[in-house]
Amino acid sequence: MDVYRRRRIVALSVLAGLLLGIVLVTSGSESKPKAEAAKAPGPPQLPRGGRTIFPPFRVVAYYGAPQDPQLGELGIGTPAQAAAKLERRARKYARGGRPLLPAFELISTVASGSLEPNGLYSTRQSHAVIDRYLSAARKARALLILDIQPGHADFMNEVRALYPYLEYPDVGIALDPEWKVPADQVPGKVIGSTDSSVVNEVSAYMDGIVRTHKLPQKLLVVHQFTNDMIQRKELLTQPPGVALTLNVDGFGDQPVKIEKYGEFMRTPEERRFHAGFKLFFHEDTNLMSPRRVLGLRPPPEFVVYE
Repeated sequence: MDVYRRRRIVALSVLAGLLLGIVLVTSGSESKPKAEAAKAPGPPQLPRGGRTIFPPFRVVAYYGAPQDPQLGELGIGTPAQAAAKLERRARKYARGGRPLLPAFELISTVASGSLEPNGLYSTRQSHAVIDRYLSAARKARALLILDIQPGHADFMNEVRALYPYLEYPDVGIALDPEWKVPADQVPGKVIGSTDSSVVNEVSAYMDGIVRTHKLPQKLLVVHQFTNDMIQRKELLTQPPGVALTLNVDGFGDQPVKIEKYGEFMRTPEERRFHAGFKLFFHEDTNLMSPRRVLGLRPPPEFVVYE
């Protein structure tokens, strides 16, 4: 775990530096995203139809950022190539007649292992990058999930900055508390956490956007691999416009991953919400097959690959 996190924070630091350069070049030149949702009669629909994510669909996602392949599958090749690979991977989860909904989980706020000029140990992707992945996701009839690794920033501030994208029916949010650390700590040196009140604030904000714009249900993913990564979990709420998914993160061999998932799913706090499961192409030992993943109890409704 420590080796992986050190390697990951190096990649994040490099990525943060690249993003800072992009922001300095493009600042002031863009105030809102250029991508536009396709016009359709009637209420907006999800990319593959309908207005409810769960239980109609199982979501299968690829995670990452384009600036470094160490950050996940979205950093390997073009967005179109990632979409094609994702579609092939997602088909392997076609079981029991449940339709699939692919998704890109793009790191939109990137934690850094060094202090950035904004003082927050994190930087934001430019609109140009997000637009590129949103366009590719739409061509693939997939969701775009904007992942937040805040460093010292507030989750809500980062979510509010993404408001123009959240007006779209095919864009959701992921919170990564591992990378939310106190002001006297450095991301990657310690494991961060968040509180249920923060998650609830994000849920309520997203639900308000759904109601205001008459959008379909939005996906909100919260990553976790320690029991206290989401504190006071019993107080979590799920408004009707949001599909709150608690994703079991962390890499290892199959018995460790299965035991960790089972440990989380045994608690009543977890079972109130949708179950997610993360796999790592390079860090997992003996990568679990889709059949083995679907053999978990309960079977995860959200599966993401890094």
